[in-house]
Amino acid sequence: MLSSLINSMRLRTLPLSLAGVVCGALLAWPHAEARMPLWTLVTLFLTTVSLQVLTNLSNELGDHLSGVDGEGREGPNYSMADGGLTVKQMWRAINGTVVACCVSGLAMVLVSGSPWWMLLLGAAAIWAATHYTLGKKPYGYIGLGDPFVFIFFGLVSVMGGYFVIAQTLEWNILIPACAIGLLSVAVLNVNNIRDMASDKGLRKTIPLRIGSRAAKCYQTVLVLTGASLLFFNLPFKWWNIILMAIMIAHVVIVWRNDGKKLDPALPILVITTFLFGLAYGLQF
Repeated sequence: MLSSLINSMRLRTLPLSLAGVVCGALLAWPHAEARMPLWTLVTLFLTTVSLQVLTNLSNELGDHLSGVDGEGREGPNYSMADGGLTVKQMWRAINGTVVACCVSGLAMVLVSGSPWWMLLLGAAAIWAATHYTLGKKPYGYIGLGDPFVFIFFGLVSVMGGYFVIAQTLEWNILIPACAIGLLSVAVLNVNNIRDMASDKGLRKTIPLRIGSRAAKCYQTVLVLTGASLLFFNLPFKWWNIILMAIMIAHVVIVWRNDGKKLDPALPILVITTFLFGLAYGLQF
């Protein structure tokens, strides 16, 4: 059961969820009252990881209950589809992860001295994590995943990470927040392009609403706009040029492939987004 649970946590998605908070925390470092507070960082990252795991577990359960993870699915198989976890076991894992999110979030607010309204933001993040594919009207099944990903993986992640460390906000933080938000939406979009055949009739993603060609145009805009916001606000270094080139290569892969052949495009985009966020946070 433990190996099945770890598989369902989808730990390979963590670089994307950490990209924003790492970027925001690093940008806030010079504005912190003291050296980077260790326990604030620990609780910030624990909260982020817990929310990502909660999202992944909830998504798997929702897709399983709705039939999205049935036969013909292009994406990787997870534990519920293989019989490694039952619905009851998954609910227990989800409830336990919600508790972990609450405990780590409360600890983060306390050790950082953040205002109480940060708890409301945390509650909203938990709701968003659990209602993408769960609930009576999951927003991920009606094509609303994109704005939620942009808000929580981009704006909330970067600006929240910055605020927890610096206890203030500056308008220029919107640049990396929007950039990482756009790149995070691109991860969702290419995933949805890959799954168009198996999703048809079960949910209405953006690619199913606008078609494959338009979805690939959308992907191109998301990736090149997000990457450009970071690239053109960074020092002109060879490693940043390489990161931009990888983003362009990702777009080429998306245009040349469909279905399961798009699988390599996902880790490329996730890892490069994390490295770009790291580079921007360090202004490196």
